[in-house]
Amino acid sequence: MIRVAVLGAAGRMGSTTCAAIEAAPDLELVARVDDGDDLAAVLAGSGAQVAVDFTVPSVTEANVHALIDAGVHAVVGTTGWTDESRARLREHLARRAAEGVEVGVLIAPNFGLSAVLAMTFAAKAARYFESAEVVELHHPTKVDAPSGTATHTATAIARARREAGLGPSPDATEQGWEARGADVDGVRVHAVRLRGLVAHEEILLGNEGEQLVIRQDSFDRVSFMPGVLLGVREVASRPGLTVGLENVMDLS
Repeated sequence: MIRVAVLGAAGRMGSTTCAAIEAAPDLELVARVDDGDDLAAVLAGSGAQVAVDFTVPSVTEANVHALIDAGVHAVVGTTGWTDESRARLREHLARRAAEGVEVGVLIAPNFGLSAVLAMTFAAKAARYFESAEVVELHHPTKVDAPSGTATHTATAIARARREAGLGPSPDATEQGWEARGADVDGVRVHAVRLRGLVAHEEILLGNEGEQLVIRQDSFDRVSFMPGVLLGVREVASRPGLTVGLENVMDLS
């Protein structure tokens, strides 16, 4: 049995995660952690081996550093991470490894298997198309834009385009740039916030005379649970920082 703590347990994703862990025969939910709880004390008292973080961007980095200090592996679904914050994690993990404590941290912009596959397909296809843009659609209570999923997707597309020697997507825009969405590593990303949505992404790839559309839809948060449980089961075997569930799945 893997002993698991859930941070942000009272939230929508946190409560769904708690239910999934309780239903899994090989996992044991040993702690529900929420705002105001003493994380270090909870971890010490629960004996958690892995913690799942579905809190908010303003506290998630501090949470993960506390988990690393406690020797608890972390599976993180909270977005808002930057190159700088990820670098701080890598440094902390390296220090703990030098002390003989190997801790694994998995940060996944999206735990939906369909979303991970869509991102992977888009990165593979990007080198063959002149133009690429991303549209992400979420519920209006989401606090960040673009979403972590869309940013991760755009970054992977941009990397594939660079490796293929492609230049920027053609764009003759001279004014009204605010309508063209966010620029993520040279790839335009458009964010929609609409009541009734959960999490959706559309990747548009175009050449002269043809278009490829890769679309992913998550209609219920339970769709993320197979990916979350996969991360919980695998993170201990992957010391250091892993970014993206695609690196845990066998997609070669």
